[in-house]
Amino acid sequence: MSQTLFEKIWESHVVVEKENGPSLLYIDRHLIHEVTSPQAFDGLRMKKRKVRRPDLTIATMDHNVPTSKRTLQIIDQTSAIQIQTLEKNCKEFCIKLFDMNSPYQGIVHVIGPQLGITLPGTTIVCGDSHTSTQGAFGAFAFGIGTSDIEHVLVSQTLWLETLKPFEIQIEGKIRNPFAITAKDIILSIIKNIGTDGGIGTVIEYRGQVITDLSMEQRMTICNMSVEAGARAGLIAPDQKTFDYLRGRKYTPKNYEDLVELWKDDLKSDPNAKFEKSFRLNVDDIAPQVSWGTNPAMTSDVTETVPSPEEFAKGDEIQQKNVEKALQYMDLKPGTDITDINIDRVFIGSCTNARLEDLIEASKVVKGKKVSKKVRAMVVPGSQMVKKEAEKMGLDKIFKEANFDWRESGCSMCLGMNPDILKPGERCASTSNRNFEGRQGAGGRTHLVSPVMAAAAAIVGHFVDVREMEIN
Repeated sequence: MSQTLFEKIWESHVVVEKENGPSLLYIDRHLIHEVTSPQAFDGLRMKKRKVRRPDLTIATMDHNVPTSKRTLQIIDQTSAIQIQTLEKNCKEFCIKLFDMNSPYQGIVHVIGPQLGITLPGTTIVCGDSHTSTQGAFGAFAFGIGTSDIEHVLVSQTLWLETLKPFEIQIEGKIRNPFAITAKDIILSIIKNIGTDGGIGTVIEYRGQVITDLSMEQRMTICNMSVEAGARAGLIAPDQKTFDYLRGRKYTPKNYEDLVELWKDDLKSDPNAKFEKSFRLNVDDIAPQVSWGTNPAMTSDVTETVPSPEEFAKGDEIQQKNVEKALQYMDLKPGTDITDINIDRVFIGSCTNARLEDLIEASKVVKGKKVSKKVRAMVVPGSQMVKKEAEKMGLDKIFKEANFDWRESGCSMCLGMNPDILKPGERCASTSNRNFEGRQGAGGRTHLVSPVMAAAAAIVGHFVDVREMEIN
């Protein structure tokens, strides 16, 4: 019987299958961080239980860590307690921890692939929705809640309702790969199918456009699958995947044997049936800029802010949502996207803080200066990314342009650390969510690609990066 990639991974991990109910899946890798794990460990203590597979559980500090200086005291009491608690829990339960002083510390979804912890065909969970990032390697990777974290710690398994395979086919040819990025592709997808378009599904991204993307670009695509409502995103592994993972710190010793198996098994069969399907042609995609308070509220940089009636297309609830969003964002329908001025620029997050993202952004800012009206910062996704970027001299390019060059962490993506927007500040952000207050109470977030964020930093407002002179 023909199967999709998702169905193959699911079937190979089922421990117990119930008719008309959830299945018990084996979990290959469990990633944890300081924010969502404390209560789970408390549950273990209360029930006098141990972590079943500490060797398959990996921890890092990312959400709360300060990015200005590692030596700074964490002033926020809740953040400080969460950091200290993670250290205590990992020591007590013998779990590998990449703390703030580790050369391998970084955003959990960045370091997994970098260290070879992420592998094709595996199941990966973490108490963070953007675990879907690692689906770029052909892994079924998804976020879980605190009670599920405890269940995985105790049993290395998880009960999960069956999900439907959803095919998204990307057609055409990207005419300007520098300006039209993976971020623009995924924002365009979400703009078209909506934030609920993928509910109850696992999306498999397919087509030559996806094949042509680098691994880091594929991670950006899968990262934002959850913003379309999907539980996870998947891309079938290929030679780029295998080459990327070869020789990493935790890549298995029998890696080449595994590759031979993955080549044959980890792909959807030609006649496999998907429950849903969507096609997008990239030929005419322009750089994208979000203007509202969810990622579907996005327009081409060459367009204007739509009216609530225009965007809602007769949906009264949607219309009210847009009216509320425009009020929060302090924007009026008909405003040119390029007329929107910004106060801050954030290049970072698990969506766009990898080495390629920083390289591309540096090309925009090289030899230029950040607008005097703007405060701009670059936050590498991991200490490994930071080190490699500094070897290439990227830090000097950003610093000379008056960007703030930071230590690795989640930073301004979610406002759970000192890097936050002030009320009313408007930010061009390479992160994944533009909800109300996401980057700080009253802050206004516009989602863009790294090159678009860099361009906005230079001119002080959104601009079509295709029209800029690039060094």
